[in-house]
Amino acid sequence: MALAMAGVGLALRDGGQTLLEREAERLAALLEAGRAQSRASGMPVRWHAVPGGFRFEGLPVGQLPAQWLDTGTLVRGPSSLLLGPEPLIGPQQVLLGHADHPERALRVTTDGLRPFAVEASP
Repeated sequence: MALAMAGVGLALRDGGQTLLEREAERLAALLEAGRAQSRASGMPVRWHAVPGGFRFEGLPVGQLPAQWLDTGTLVRGPSSLLLGPEPLIGPQQVLLGHADHPERALRVTTDGLRPFAVEASP
């Protein structure tokens, strides 16, 4: 019975929250990739949110993805990050939300030393 309830719980999980979590985890990984490439090349790399997606300035076009997985994903607040080339970049964060679920948000954040991570937004 417990296994059946666990299966139902997973099947009924909120798709909007799952989608936002996927977007945030993907963004954290992409920011870390941009940060690593910036440090390896010694060139500054900036991440910017743009309508319909985002871009990495300082990297060749097409080297990293530039679109959200879902068109409803949006950035709230500041939408620009400096990813390097210095090993310490200072605290930075991006607040992600979704057009269909304005009450939900997740932060993709770093203290400047540790990798970008996803946190619940208060």
